[in-house]
Order: sequence, then structure tokens, then C-alpha cells
Amino acid sequence: MKKVLFGTMLLALVIVGPIPTMAAIDIHIGIPLPPPIVFRAPPQVIVIPDTDDVYVVPDVDVDIFFWNGWWWRLWEGRWYRSHYHNRGWGYYDSVPSFYFDVDPGWRGYYRDHKWRGHRWNYERIPDRRLQQNWKSWHNNQYWGGKRTWGVQSYRDRPPQQQREELRHRREQEYHQRPEVQKHQQWRQEREGQGKDKGGEGGEYKGKEGGDRGREGGEDRGREGREDRGKGRRKD
Repeated sequence: MKKVLFGTMLLALVIVGPIPTMAAIDIHIGIPLPPPIVFRAPPQVIVIPDTDDVYVVPDVDVDIFFWNGWWWRLWEGRWYRSHYHNRGWGYYDSVPSFYFDVDPGWRGYYRDHKWRGHRWNYERIPDRRLQQNWKSWHNNQYWGGKRTWGVQSYRDRPPQQQREELRHRREQEYHQRPEVQKHQQWRQEREGQGKDKGGEGGEYKGKEGGDRGREGGEDRGREGREDRGKGRRKD
């Protein structure tokens, strides 16, 4: 009986063991998936001021955003998204439209409790509360209305023209990053290969559809298999 039990356990290890390696590639287009980050519990988020309800996880050393019903992550010049914070990441063939609204210095403002010279009393939002309320919060302008994202006496918010200029400058800086340029070159090569084959390329091209702040529209990426490896969490 013991021999049979031992043999069964050994067979289970053989079957389960290779799964982390298999999950490292998006099998649809051959693009590596980002390394997983292990959370002891579902992460809390904060909402970033001057954005269209963009949330971010402040307690890890990589930027993980929540917007429009999806979790978003930038890794090695490529964007990924998932309905889960810790698995199911799929390659997204574009830059999500919210990204250039995000101030790159948000971590310093978070640490100092300051936003553009004003006291920032941000609220740490549990995952369950986020999932239950993000749609109604967006529809009712819960954060950017009278609450002003928790920024005290925030009356000197950037006007529309200045916000557009900031977006343009951030977009330029983004495309100058070496890892982004490397990925862009890879995309162009893939597109050239697709044209050589009569226009049938292997890459999935996603387009953002639907209204901003609403879940829905066409699927813009492909979800990978569940990540089961180990990541590093910032205490």
C-alpha cells in the first residue's frame, strides 16, 4: 500500500512540476509573460489624482495599475493585462490610454503625503471594496469630484491644455526608453514578416474600444496561463 501511495505521489510531481516553465510564454504569439508577484493577501490600492480613476498598488516595487476593470502591468517595454492581480497576464499590443495621465513621480508624492504642494490624504482601498464599487465610483465621479482624490484645498488643478501638454511630453519620454524602442523594433519586424506571408501575421493586434471607465468593448489582449512562480514583494 505504501509503495502504491509513493508511486502515485511521484507521478503527481512529474505532471505538476513543469507547469511554471510552461506558463512563462504566451502560447498564442510567443511573447514572454512577466514574472509573477506573490501577494500574501489581495493588495490594497490608492487612486492617483488628476486621472480618470486610475488605481495603483503602492506596496510593490513595480507599477501595477487597475483601470477600467483590468489590472495592468508594464514589463520590458511590453504591456500586459489581466482580470486578476496575481495571474492570467496576457500581452496587450498597445499602450493603455490612461498611462500618460499618470504622474511618473507619484511614488514620491505618496511617500510625502503631498500632491503639487497640497496635503494628500489618500485612502488605501481594499481589493473587495474596489471590485464592488469601481464602476459606480467612476460613473458618479466619486474621487475626482468634491473629494479631489483626497488632495486638500486642490483648486489649482492643471487646466485642460496643460494636461494635454503633460500627456504629450510623457508619451515622448516613454517612447525614448530603450526597452520600449526594442519592443517597437520587434513589432515592426513581426509586421514585416506578416506582410511577406500575405498579410497574415501571428501577432494579435488589440484596439481599445468602448467608453473610458467602462468594462467591455472588444478583447484587447490574450490572457496567459496562470503564473505559479515566485516574485518579490516589497514590505
